[in-house]
Amino acid sequence: MSEFTAKYLADYLPSDFTIDTVNLTVELDDHHTRVTNTLAVKKENLEQSQLILDGEHLKLVSAKLNGEQLTSDAFEQTEHQLTIFNVPDEFTLELVTEIDPANNTALEGLYKSGGAFCTQCEAEGFRRITYYLDRPDVMAIFTTKVIADKATYPYLLANGNPVERGELANGKHFVTWHDPFRKPCYLFALVAGDFDLLKDEFVTQSGRSVALEIFVDRGNKHKAVHAMDSLKRSMAWDEQVFGLEYDLDIYMIVAVDFFNMGAMENKGLNVFNSKYVLADKDSATDTDFFNIEAVIAHEYFHNWTGNRVTCRDWFQLSLKEGLTVFRDQQFSADMHSSAVTRIQNVKLLRAQQFAEDAGPMSHPIRPEKVMEMNNFYTLTVYEKGSEVIRMLHTLLGQQGFRQGMDLYFKRFDGMAVTCDDFVDAMADANGKDLSLFKRWYSQSGTPELTVTQQFDAELNKFKLTIVQHTPPSEAQPEKRHLHIPINIELIDPVTQQVTNQLLELTDVQQTWQFDASNQPIVALLGDFSAPVKTHFEQSVEELLSIIELGDNSFCIWDAGQKIMAQEVTFLLANQNAKPSESITRMMAAVMKADYDDEFKALMLTLPSFEELVSGLNKVNPQQLLDAVEQLKLFIAQQFEENLIGLYQTSEQLLQKTDGNTGDHTNDSAEGKQVAARSLANTCLSYLSMLPKYHHIIEQQFTQAKEMTSKLGALQSAVRHAPLEVGDKILSQFEQTWLEDTLVMDKWFSLQANMQVDTIFERLEQLMARDDFALTNPNRARSLIGAFAMQNARYFHDAQGKGYQFLAEQIIAMDKINPQVASRLITPLIQFKAFDEHHSELMVKALELIAAQPELSRDITEKLNAALLQH
Repeated sequence: MSEFTAKYLADYLPSDFTIDTVNLTVELDDHHTRVTNTLAVKKENLEQSQLILDGEHLKLVSAKLNGEQLTSDAFEQTEHQLTIFNVPDEFTLELVTEIDPANNTALEGLYKSGGAFCTQCEAEGFRRITYYLDRPDVMAIFTTKVIADKATYPYLLANGNPVERGELANGKHFVTWHDPFRKPCYLFALVAGDFDLLKDEFVTQSGRSVALEIFVDRGNKHKAVHAMDSLKRSMAWDEQVFGLEYDLDIYMIVAVDFFNMGAMENKGLNVFNSKYVLADKDSATDTDFFNIEAVIAHEYFHNWTGNRVTCRDWFQLSLKEGLTVFRDQQFSADMHSSAVTRIQNVKLLRAQQFAEDAGPMSHPIRPEKVMEMNNFYTLTVYEKGSEVIRMLHTLLGQQGFRQGMDLYFKRFDGMAVTCDDFVDAMADANGKDLSLFKRWYSQSGTPELTVTQQFDAELNKFKLTIVQHTPPSEAQPEKRHLHIPINIELIDPVTQQVTNQLLELTDVQQTWQFDASNQPIVALLGDFSAPVKTHFEQSVEELLSIIELGDNSFCIWDAGQKIMAQEVTFLLANQNAKPSESITRMMAAVMKADYDDEFKALMLTLPSFEELVSGLNKVNPQQLLDAVEQLKLFIAQQFEENLIGLYQTSEQLLQKTDGNTGDHTNDSAEGKQVAARSLANTCLSYLSMLPKYHHIIEQQFTQAKEMTSKLGALQSAVRHAPLEVGDKILSQFEQTWLEDTLVMDKWFSLQANMQVDTIFERLEQLMARDDFALTNPNRARSLIGAFAMQNARYFHDAQGKGYQFLAEQIIAMDKINPQVASRLITPLIQFKAFDEHHSELMVKALELIAAQPELSRDITEKLNAALLQH
């Protein structure tokens, strides 16, 4: 494999130069876009005589310093840098470069998405547009003039407010944009294309009118209404909860089909993956509507937590991402069921982030070493990062957290700062010592809590002892103790009284004593107050008491998940045994409980394959899947009458509506429909285990008035129904939606999840279709990613066919788009979680990739980390 140089947090130094203003003129052309970049530069380190600028895939046309053309001996150009010698203390630099957007398949910098030009500059994409100090702590005022053919590109967009527009010769036109706020170059954006435009406005709390514009492909304007409504809800919420008002005259969103990420918060001009903008009642699921609202909110909230206050360096990425994920999760909880929203967040964390923490790419939320920054847009930085912010919210309370946020913005508005700066603002605003808490930023791994209890009936005293331990990792063999907030409920089984308490674990081991007339039942980690694993021996009776008597929705759900997980573990160890009475008692309690439909659906859902793997050691994936299927079949048989009753009740409710309206807020009529669909699909997933109910799969698909129910039927079909049923309705689905790219992405994912021995032939046939292309990240993820991350049965094929298939696709993808390839490799590098046979096959697939010449930095970093652990 190629050797690449790592960067270290400890080596950070301020830039020797600052840039005051940037004036860009971008003359767009598919293969010969010309960028004229005029910089006002000032030397901060007077001893530095050389200006070293970052640049990749650039053709330098000319360079002028203070208006004078630079001669060849005045600068040096390499593959990644432009060095200018003997620069004065202050100067103007004009650089003209030429780039080829149409052949930029990496989708970084300026590239073509369909017929439109667009940019993606985070983390280090701006250097693919022009030479620059491409680092987040260099902040400048940008003015951008965009020039293009008017007929082909009627809309020319960039950051800030439009200040000038006009006609040019040869059918061209221009628009000039000025952004009055200093920003790092990663927030630069440019879009040019022919779109449908949805317009609206928002009046801020101070009375300013902000123009809202969403640009989508022609014919999709009606699908942007939900995104617009979500944007306005986000803007109102941020004013109400954090007092934060939008600062420009216009806020724009552009939806494109080719995008490596979900969306990008460029100042005033957000570029979105179209899957997080476009939705209507026919083509989008309830999950799509929820995700669009959440991602719209996330990118809007970045205007303050990421743009107005940004990162000093990329090691501080969680400063903006963890904080903004927390903010979008709080927003979603306020818009919908707070309990369901929180549980879904935790499920993602346990299924995927815990695995990342235990794998070769384990890193703190503030990494200390980076080879390729794109590899650190991870669940650890985002999701665990948000959990660290949530812990601060728990420790300080809502008012204290708001005080800390206010001080943070007062101190650092317009600056590039660090995670320490954020925590210090929280500590200073509340007079609380958070020095121990800062360890969360520098220590990797998932802490584990071992809990024991003791009750003295004579003294009426109850003691709870908690010991914390974080398993060692190669980079950090010795872990230190952390500051961990632990919300608990003490449930008196006699009086049924519930007492809530927040415990602060600040040492390796601590004991708390409580007055108690009866031995209480402990419900740990209310609302999942810390991202930890727990070891706490509790009987089925105790867990059932939490389900029946507890107040905290997360603890109730978690108790059910523990019973289910224990049952799967029992069946895994006793392969010929029958499920125990425990699962029957638990399911019976859930069936009779008065839960709302969406929460009941979660209570009935077994832990995912990934969640179960994270709680086991060196597991055989096929045997684990067998145990899960055995338990699911048992539940379907034992509770057939309950499941069909719940299903029919939900279906009757759904027949009274025309389907999605887009208003999914918790108390709306549509919110109740969302809950009913969730419960119906959960019941169908169980019932489809029984051949006598296979007919209702096709019935639901045919009768459904919206996509959620259709997709639920299809998911049950590809998992449990005979092949002819699945193929029949998949074919009908394809014929209906062949021209809708986003819906066909769902179709490809369904195909990737087929439980058939011919899956690998099917995958090859799908990849040979005209509408499949590795150059489209969404399409690649919908098939290859869905297979590797969702079809555990065949990905973990006993002969290693699944691993080899993924390795071959990663090799091909790495030559096209290293970012996407690097993300697809994640399931392979987590081989340590599985038994020796499967682990060796996964390593063999990794070695196949490693043997390829000229691998990208993205892939090389992950391969190095993984193979070093073998």
